[in-house]
Amino acid sequence: MRIWKLGFAGFLVAAFVVGFGSGEQARTERISGSAGDVLDDDPVGRLKVFVYELPSKYNKKILQKDPRCLNHMFAAEIFMHRFLLSSPVRTLNPEEADWFYTPVYTTCDLTPNGLPLPFKSPRMMRSAIQLISSNWPYWNRTEGADHFFVVPHDFGACFHYQEEKAIERGILRMLQRATLVQTFGQKNHVCLKEGSITVPPYAPPQKMQTHLIPEKTPRSIFVYFRGLFYDVGNDPEGGYYARGARAAVWENFKDNPLFDMSTEHPTTYYEDMQRAVFCLCPLGWAPWSPRLVEAVIFGCIPVIIADDIVLPFADAIPWEEIGVFVDENDVPNLDTILTSIPPELILRKQRLLANPSMKQAMLFPQPAEAGDAFHQVLNGLARKLPHGPDVFLKPGEKILNWTAGPVGDLKPW
Repeated sequence: MRIWKLGFAGFLVAAFVVGFGSGEQARTERISGSAGDVLDDDPVGRLKVFVYELPSKYNKKILQKDPRCLNHMFAAEIFMHRFLLSSPVRTLNPEEADWFYTPVYTTCDLTPNGLPLPFKSPRMMRSAIQLISSNWPYWNRTEGADHFFVVPHDFGACFHYQEEKAIERGILRMLQRATLVQTFGQKNHVCLKEGSITVPPYAPPQKMQTHLIPEKTPRSIFVYFRGLFYDVGNDPEGGYYARGARAAVWENFKDNPLFDMSTEHPTTYYEDMQRAVFCLCPLGWAPWSPRLVEAVIFGCIPVIIADDIVLPFADAIPWEEIGVFVDENDVPNLDTILTSIPPELILRKQRLLANPSMKQAMLFPQPAEAGDAFHQVLNGLARKLPHGPDVFLKPGEKILNWTAGPVGDLKPW
């Protein structure tokens, strides 16, 4: 069997991993060069944001109906709203605003199992845009080019959880000129428009804090993963879910002692990640998942298996230095790839991951803290200023087609 060709090498790696105590891990390494400087940016004083006051049916009432929305991985839209209401970058004078924000909770429509249903989202978003364009002059002068929206669905403003249908839908026409703040990111994809800001999915900071274990705990697990390998309910024939990458992980390494994998999520999930050297972060229905955030927070080197993924705050976080990228077609060689990484490179990645600023940038804490994901979003917006001449339309000029798109999206919300 191919995996047992590792034989003695596998034994050495396992022994090597057990020796990874935090005497080495506790040391941190500052991110060098422009990436580190960007990560430390302070956006306060560099931009002003006007927050539209919408009727509560677009946000607060939806949350009151289902408080579970506060804890799911799409919750960034809720916490971004709360942050901006009390942020020093907020202005109550729209005439001096650089950016305009419309607080719409488009993912807070959950199934009994807690999965978001995106089907009402386009109508809800259209309704909100019609409202602000009718009651304020600012949308109409740019058709949204100086507005930003948080759209943390699987495929952003394409508003569908299945890629094929998301591509068919495309980005909601009303948002074609706006800046989109979204978790979805994939190069050359119709659901990622140029100029979008890719953010991490929401992971509960307080919950993760309660599961921290002593820093000197050895990392005795080489490769760790908990999650689905197949989605029989939505992909009964197989091969479509995760483009077959998760299935390939399971088929090739389910019996490999270096791989600790299961579909079960144990109560020690967070603790186990802190005992692992590598944490698999494969694509699912979308390229991203909260595992990426969890891996960074717990110092587990993320093994990113998602071709052409655009990662959160890529201009601030040196993903190539802290993670390992494996092409989806190379999954059968995953054991060889990981066991071939020199120990000194593993240690360096761990030192970078131990940098507090790296972890902070991945979180949406309550209350907000300097350098967190909220501030990284503002940094991204500030770096787009000043607005170019193409942002403001000439008198009477129209670019967007309000009646374009699927017929169902045009129905009142």
